[in-house]
Amino acid sequence: MLGRGVILVVACGAAIVSRGQALEPRFYSNAPVGLNFALGGYVLSSGDVAVDPAVQLDDASIDIHAPFVAYARSLGLFGRSAKFDVAVPYTFLDGSARDANGEMVTRTVDGFADPSFRFSYNFIGAPALTLAEFKDYRQNFVMGASMKVTAPFGQYDSSKLVNIGTHRWSFTPELGMSKCIGRVLLEVSGAVTLYTDNDAFAGQTKEQAPMYSLQGHLVYVFRKKMWVALGATRYSGGRSTVGGVEKGDMQQNTRLGATLGIPVSRRNSIKLYGSSGVETRTGSDFNTYGAAWQYRWGGGL
Repeated sequence: MLGRGVILVVACGAAIVSRGQALEPRFYSNAPVGLNFALGGYVLSSGDVAVDPAVQLDDASIDIHAPFVAYARSLGLFGRSAKFDVAVPYTFLDGSARDANGEMVTRTVDGFADPSFRFSYNFIGAPALTLAEFKDYRQNFVMGASMKVTAPFGQYDSSKLVNIGTHRWSFTPELGMSKCIGRVLLEVSGAVTLYTDNDAFAGQTKEQAPMYSLQGHLVYVFRKKMWVALGATRYSGGRSTVGGVEKGDMQQNTRLGATLGIPVSRRNSIKLYGSSGVETRTGSDFNTYGAAWQYRWGGGL
């Protein structure tokens, strides 16, 4: 019963605060090959936002407004379905916090955040199908993998501790699976994020250990193809070293979230979502709310 409703999920908009924290239901699902997806949306994050866990800030109160655009395309590879997507967020940041010396500091800045590029491939249970063939597809068990690359092209000022961009590359390989039981989807995925060094971190070099994450989702698809998902993500690691000195900033945090997907027409759909930190060790005690609109074309539509 889940073969016909296609809302492609692309994580974007909150790139500045998404270091392994994004909740992405229905990412490892099948879609007809040859479809193009244009997305636009807005994300608000507010609270003790972990803009950079290597920066020691207390009593942080930060608001991040992030409109974004994204593009994705579904394709076939070796008889299986695959997707490519790119996301470009623009971020407005405003906040205050106490630095390591106990002084209150403020920062107001806007600019492009680091763009992300991702390729995913479903190697079990998701054959490459045309739109006509996809009408008869019924999901059972799907397993796939993805690689996400975040490029250091965002706003960055080496004289400031808090920035929108990160001035480094990151690479996130992930393995995910999805099981369909009637109108219910059970999903789980695990990932690790690897970071290159930032050699312009307040006049020093910043290194960061890998960040490990695990997330799961319970999805229910209604008869009109609207769907709702409840999810949780747990991530740990990411301890940083600045100027050769190891910081006590290893993350061990958990977030809960919900997502609502609403098909509006054959070509249009919207997505509403939110998440909140429920267990925080370093940063991440913030709330995130977002909305996205999606338009699709090609592939015989």
